[in-house]
Amino acid sequence: MINKLIEQIKGKGVRIVFTEGNDARIQEAAVRLHKENILVPILLGEKEELLESAKKNGFDLDGIELLDPKEYQHMELMVTRVVELRKGKLDEAQAREACLHRNFFGTMYVQLGCADGLLGGATYSTADTVRPALQLIKTRPGSSLVSSCFILQKEDQYLVMGDCSINIDPSADDLVEITLQTAHTVRQFGIEPRVGLLSYSTLGSAKGPSVSKVQEAAVRLKRMPLDFAVDGEMQFDCCVAPEVASLKAPGSTVAGNVNTFIFPDINSGNIGYKIASRLGGYEAIGPVLQGLNAPINDLSRGCNAEEVYKMAIVTAAQKFMDI
Repeated sequence: MINKLIEQIKGKGVRIVFTEGNDARIQEAAVRLHKENILVPILLGEKEELLESAKKNGFDLDGIELLDPKEYQHMELMVTRVVELRKGKLDEAQAREACLHRNFFGTMYVQLGCADGLLGGATYSTADTVRPALQLIKTRPGSSLVSSCFILQKEDQYLVMGDCSINIDPSADDLVEITLQTAHTVRQFGIEPRVGLLSYSTLGSAKGPSVSKVQEAAVRLKRMPLDFAVDGEMQFDCCVAPEVASLKAPGSTVAGNVNTFIFPDINSGNIGYKIASRLGGYEAIGPVLQGLNAPINDLSRGCNAEEVYKMAIVTAAQKFMDI
């Protein structure tokens, strides 16, 4: 998948801003992306600090754009735009202060069209990436929330899991939208979604509040004119094991062959993708954020340089997708 995405974006000058420019993992990925002419990396931070950090880590940042928010030539334009976007929430002084924070500045840099996308979160929480994105980039038309998914790859096998990092306890309505967003993302990356809504119950075998909301979401989805297969609520074994599916959900069109898993809450989702990654041997690409007006993506604080490299490619590829 990554090689196909590289073919789509290589040499097209897609500009991706990295909010943590002094992080060794970010620098290693940026140097590689620049050298391979895949995209144009922009590293945020004080220039002397960036260069000193690169020297310490053995990286050559020659030719890579380094940008210090404190020295940004068009800060007045940015501040004015922030006041407009955050009308009644931030005055000019507050907007100016906010723009000195790299995650906020980077998001505004995308909002102003100076960069095509943003990648951050290697050293701070998902909330610190998503909050300015919601405030400044906002959700795309038709979306009422932002969600996320992970693309898990092992050799030529792909699985997708959502939402694993944004919505803590989604309602039935939220699960419907998360399912639609995730199926859309899956298609954008060339994977045909076969969706299972996960639960500790399979088609009414158990009861409980979390079961009920998944059941409600499944009913609503099945009433929609969808162009992908979906079923639920289902236990994980019913989703992936044909022999179990034949016993627990004999009439299901996806049971036993699910490749896109929708979790009932962030606890199960976050635990689930990490089990697949750490014990199952899958490489986790993500979280890919869904529902925003521009490519803004988050990194796991446990990421390595290879994961930063691939997430930057995903972020750049989203420029050419209907995200």
